[in-house]
Amino acid sequence: MLLRNARLVGLTTSVTTPVDVLVEGGRVRAVGPGLTAGGEAPYDADGRWLMPGLWDQHVHLGQWALTSARLDLAGARSAAEAVSRVRERLAERPDQPVIGWGHRPTAWDDNPVVSHLDAIETDQPVILIAGDGHHGWLNTIALKALALPTREGVVSEGEWFQAYGRLATVWGDDGTGPDAYRRAMETAAAQGVVGLVDFEFSGGVDDWVHRWQAGADVVRVRMATYAAGLDDVLDRGLRTGDPLAGDDRLTMGPLKVISDGSLNTRTAWCCEPYAEKAVLGFPHGQPNQTPEELRALLRRGVAGGLDVAVHAIGDRAVTEALDAIADTGARGSVEHVQLTTQEDVRRLADLGVRASVQPAHLVDDRDVTDRLWPGRGERCFALRWMVDAGVDIALGSDAPVSPLDPWLAVAAAVHRSGDEREAWHPEQSITAREALAASTDGWGTIAPGHPGDLVLLDADPLSGDSDAAHAARLRGFAEHVVATWVGGRQVSGPG
Repeated sequence: MLLRNARLVGLTTSVTTPVDVLVEGGRVRAVGPGLTAGGEAPYDADGRWLMPGLWDQHVHLGQWALTSARLDLAGARSAAEAVSRVRERLAERPDQPVIGWGHRPTAWDDNPVVSHLDAIETDQPVILIAGDGHHGWLNTIALKALALPTREGVVSEGEWFQAYGRLATVWGDDGTGPDAYRRAMETAAAQGVVGLVDFEFSGGVDDWVHRWQAGADVVRVRMATYAAGLDDVLDRGLRTGDPLAGDDRLTMGPLKVISDGSLNTRTAWCCEPYAEKAVLGFPHGQPNQTPEELRALLRRGVAGGLDVAVHAIGDRAVTEALDAIADTGARGSVEHVQLTTQEDVRRLADLGVRASVQPAHLVDDRDVTDRLWPGRGERCFALRWMVDAGVDIALGSDAPVSPLDPWLAVAAAVHRSGDEREAWHPEQSITAREALAASTDGWGTIAPGHPGDLVLLDADPLSGDSDAAHAARLRGFAEHVVATWVGGRQVSGPG
């Protein structure tokens, strides 16, 4: 494939004049003026901007594929309002289960309990998934359908993650079949996305091979495994980077370990206590494993040739994750790094551990952070500290917690606000160039040897002053995507 007359987006080096880009065997072979190639006719970029394709480094793709069929509860202001919306959905679709997504009860005056949902006259399961994905609010019918003990409170953390993998027993497979995955991938490719790291809770190698061979093969995918699937991965002899389904676009990813909870459920593990409504008996939040259990998991992954991805949201969890990584010699990432210290930022750099961060979360969490973690906001999503320390940063969405849209992540990193308010702790902002460089899987300005994973834009994403106006422009930048290629194969846009 030959692209003619393209302006290169200068992520790491500056190229001032239009060039041609030759892709052979799935990789960029040459960059310069006047290139020639046989085969199909050249693609005329007509002076538009070309950059490496974007990656979303943290996605729950099955959940994202289901989002369009779910009841949106993101705007619910109370448990009573959420219950009212469930009643309305059941009135419209009385013969279908209700699976909702997005409620955030931290600011509610009333707590979500099972009896609220049981009071609705229905024989259908009702499963409402919190906006951060860390708990499910279910009626008794749903608890029984998922083989969970009856209770009055929500199902949270490890118990919920295990139960989530059984949702197909309630909902069926219609929302997560290969066609649904392919549609989600096509939508992502239209935004310039060429690769995803999938942290879905359910499924495994066979599931991904099946859907890939059935046509869900639009963009690159790295499939993570959790502890529950680790034996299967190790028995197959799979190491991080190994191709699945005989295709190097689908590869084995890391071992994912969820070491603590989340801010909104007040289960993220912190050095200081929560300011209000802490979980009884756990004023600082809590870990999901003992230090010994965490190290044992990491050692098994390391011995099997797997990178690790350790979920750590609270600052205590980040410290413990880095201690465990240092002790076991693990390679990989700390996921989220929502609250941290400058000392641990330096340790990320010294250990060569990637910080996988989702900047769009700061837009949703800024008010909750100021309430639950007062005085700690300057240490949240500390991207400027990370850039200055030389940390390898990889941006993502955590979709469906935030939309699968890399431009939203870039915009939030540039200007830390999602509304008319001033930026939240702007001292931790980074530039558009730095944010985009953290969104391309480590590839800078296009050069020979790069993968043929490219996106063509009809505007320059670096044009602006990395201020509020620039961020507002970046939030809608998906509309400037003209075409996307993965391994030299066009997956979006006109031919």
